[in-house]
Amino acid sequence: MKGLFQRSIENKEKIVIFYIDNKNNVTQRFIRVISMDDNSIVALCYWRKKVRNFGFENILSAGPINKKVGA
Repeated sequence: MKGLFQRSIENKEKIVIFYIDNKNNVTQRFIRVISMDDNSIVALCYWRKKVRNFGFENILSAGPINKKVGA
């Protein structure tokens, strides 16, 4: 997962995470990682339209955003 976050930083790629918020709700967030340390990431959250901190312990999964290919 940290490799995906590092690629998001290097390539300024948008990714998706599933995250447990402070009310124990699972939310889907589209983010672009700005920086990362041992415990968390700092990312632009497209849903909130703000820079947010996401703790690794609350991130359930992360992945690239699948781009649709037209026929």
